Amino acid sequence: MMFGDGGMSVWGFAFMTASTVLFLAVIILGIIALVRYLSRTADHGRSPDSTSSAERLLADRFARGEIDEEEYQRRLQVLGERARGR
Repeated sequence: MMFGDGGMSVWGFAFMTASTVLFLAVIILGIIALVRYLSRTADHGRSPDSTSSAERLLADRFARGEIDEEEYQRRLQVLGERARGR
């Protein structure tokens, strides 16, 4: 089956369509991979906030029952004072 005189067959048209879709998919996936890589390296370059991680650790200890509420509040206050002192 031919489209016109000496034109492309149905299989040629199907291959052209499939290759175009595959090419566009590769381009889109490449852009997504690049964005993920750049965002990961940007996050990796930042140093974690030591106060927030210390507060998180303190809250975990309080939740597990390792320290009581009075000890939690006292240590939380000390962490806050150290953060303001920097």
